[in-house]
Amino acid sequence: MKMTTKRWLTPVLSLSLLVPTIAAASTASAAEPAKPSASTPAVELRATFDYLLSEHFALAVDAMIKKYDHSFDAAAAQTALEKNAKDMVPAIASIYGDAGAQAFDKIFSGHLNYTKDYVAAVETNNAAEKADVAAEIEEFAVNLGSFLGKATGGKLPAATAQSVLRTHEAQVKEVFDDYVAGDYGDALTTYREGLGFMFKISGALSGAIVSQMPDKFMGTRSDTPAGDLRSALNNLAAEHYALAAFSMQKGFGKSPAYPAILKAEEGNTDSWTAAVASVYGKAGGDAFKQVWVGDHINAQDQIVQATLKGNASDIAAARAKLSKFSVDFGNFLGAATEGNLPAAAATAAVAEHERLVLEAFDLYMAKDASGLYASYDKGYSFMFGVGKALGGAIVTQKPEMFGMKPTGPVMPSVKSIWLKVGSKTAKVDAQSVAMDVAPGVWNGTTYVSLRTLTMALGANISWNPAKNEVTVMAGSDTMVFWIGSDMAKVNGKTMDAGSKLFIKEGRTQVPLRFIAELLGWKLDWNTADWSITLTKAM
Repeated sequence: MKMTTKRWLTPVLSLSLLVPTIAAASTASAAEPAKPSASTPAVELRATFDYLLSEHFALAVDAMIKKYDHSFDAAAAQTALEKNAKDMVPAIASIYGDAGAQAFDKIFSGHLNYTKDYVAAVETNNAAEKADVAAEIEEFAVNLGSFLGKATGGKLPAATAQSVLRTHEAQVKEVFDDYVAGDYGDALTTYREGLGFMFKISGALSGAIVSQMPDKFMGTRSDTPAGDLRSALNNLAAEHYALAAFSMQKGFGKSPAYPAILKAEEGNTDSWTAAVASVYGKAGGDAFKQVWVGDHINAQDQIVQATLKGNASDIAAARAKLSKFSVDFGNFLGAATEGNLPAAAATAAVAEHERLVLEAFDLYMAKDASGLYASYDKGYSFMFGVGKALGGAIVTQKPEMFGMKPTGPVMPSVKSIWLKVGSKTAKVDAQSVAMDVAPGVWNGTTYVSLRTLTMALGANISWNPAKNEVTVMAGSDTMVFWIGSDMAKVNGKTMDAGSKLFIKEGRTQVPLRFIAELLGWKLDWNTADWSITLTKAM
């Protein structure tokens, strides 16, 4: 069953905390510096979790795909995943001591065999083994969620942590399942979602820890606008590196997934462009995109194609483009930040990033598996230095944009959602978006994919396979549904949903009117064309 949260509407520079309960619990004193900073103790904690948690997701997916493809580096990918888990231990120890770190490690490292087990179960199509893996993952979610709830003194509630962990594991599984099915576009879309979700988790976890022990973080907060900026840049930079490394490998291997990976890179480019435009205006975003694409993204593909042809002169020409890009982009960043990120320093950083991307590609071609993943870790972690440097420069340049008020949870300012029975095209504030399953009428009740509304509203959705249970957290509301049941629980109160929930094409279908009105949306039918408009004043 697919339970995704595609990022139609997430503002690039305003990644919110995952759930309101955490924001409400954040009571750290406002001892922030006189000027906004992207490098406070609390923000540094958040950035550490940004790196460790997002790399875990990237490596988990990579390890599963490499094992399924019987790639020469499959064992090294699993080893890298296990190393990432061990890298988390010192971070936990610095907060909760050695005993806490050991307890965390036992739970976290102990669940990593599921990647190998699930791949084996898929290859043999063994239902019993798949069920065993599902039970293993559920046990992990319960145990780690309980650990986090207890460790944070309830600042991150155990039930919330468990729900979040289930969503994460479902995203890893969905990427892999779509890859196996040949649905590469869906796999890469969910990959981007899943990676981004880890940054929300790091924001929530760091917020809970800072709230729990404010003195340890000198009274600073992790959820300031400057902290959000740095985390958002961390996300974009890390995603870019991961996709670049993945695309060049799959391109060299002539994988049918290669076009979808290139498409995902285009999505990353668009997100970068939107981020730059949010700070420097449309003209700045357009200028960024022009520099970013031509001698950069396109050059990586040209290197792959020239390498496959064995054309040394074309390889050299394409690699020279990346050198030119380093200078051009460094100059762009220097000018855009008015020297707060000096052009020379920016150029050197971009050149090092490109060197690490090419190093990983060369090691892959040489089939140096251990060298590849050592390089991958360097290349991935390097991007978080980029996020720190660029974020710090922007905050220093434009302090008025990143005032000291903590951001707390941010819900997208959606004013209208348009749907049509039988159509997979929806419109959110007049912008067309694609749906996996069209709204339909069954037994006189109009149903819509639960995912449609939750994504449009910026809500979080999680799936508990052991209970056949779907949980939605939207603003201050928590709703729980069960497949095959016409009952729901809303903020702890049992209610009649009017009709039973069911699964269609892997998506949960819910009575439209019930959930729309529950969330305070007005529903208007147009019987002439069977369209529905949901409106809400924000």
